[in-house]
Amino acid sequence: MLAQRSRDTVPELALRRALHALGFRYRVGLPLPMMRRRRADVTFVRWRTAVFVQGCFWHACPQHLHAPVHNGEWWREKLEGNVRRDADTDAHLIRLGWVPLRLWEHETVDAAVGKVVLALASRGHPRALRILGETVPAST
Repeated sequence: MLAQRSRDTVPELALRRALHALGFRYRVGLPLPMMRRRRADVTFVRWRTAVFVQGCFWHACPQHLHAPVHNGEWWREKLEGNVRRDADTDAHLIRLGWVPLRLWEHETVDAAVGKVVLALASRGHPRALRILGETVPAST
């Protein structure tokens, strides 16, 4: 487990590059408010939005989880604990007025960026609103 990267994973870097190319600026690996040991992968502090790029194995993706057979009970408890911790983190952020956004590593970069832009637009981020205004056809 020590060999697993906790930040700068391939899906996370792809998301960050795409967001940066659109002109978004963000913080990386920032500790969460009042939860110093937990960190978001991408944080938009002013807009109170925390983005987490989750690995399918470690966060028990419902589509792609292949539970290990060897030492299965230990792994089941470990992965369930990760899911509980994620839910606890989300509830904490929501109580503080933040938007927690969970993205899976198997999502395409375009889909992930779209979700981030929508979340930021819901918070009134001007660049996100401009992007949505350009891509959403005006009704006649």
